[in-house]
Amino acid sequence: MHDLQSLRKERALLNDISWDMTPEEAVRLYLEWGNNWAGGNYVIRGKNDYSLYFVINTWEATPVVFLVRRNSDAAEELAKLSLPTPLEEKFMASIGHNKGVYALDKDIKAWLQKELLGE
Repeated sequence: MHDLQSLRKERALLNDISWDMTPEEAVRLYLEWGNNWAGGNYVIRGKNDYSLYFVINTWEATPVVFLVRRNSDAAEELAKLSLPTPLEEKFMASIGHNKGVYALDKDIKAWLQKELLGE
């Protein structure tokens, strides 16, 4: 599994990330095939289609960011990244310190893009 440093070197992965994909959208696209609207940004045609996207997992004591590769068969975690403490604290406060799997917020997305893409 990649960390932040090793993920920076994986240009093929970085170029394939769907930065606006959310966990809810991924479930809708890949697990609820009959519930898809074809006019959206993503159209899934079969098992070879996949998305790479980030989620924030708060089930453990410290939240982590996972890079997930999802298709209709499975979700595979490709990278596990720790958040800087200020981002972690701000995010946890924003969700009421609840447990779950969340989409990136704008601050964490900006941090990831800066760290991984230099943006």
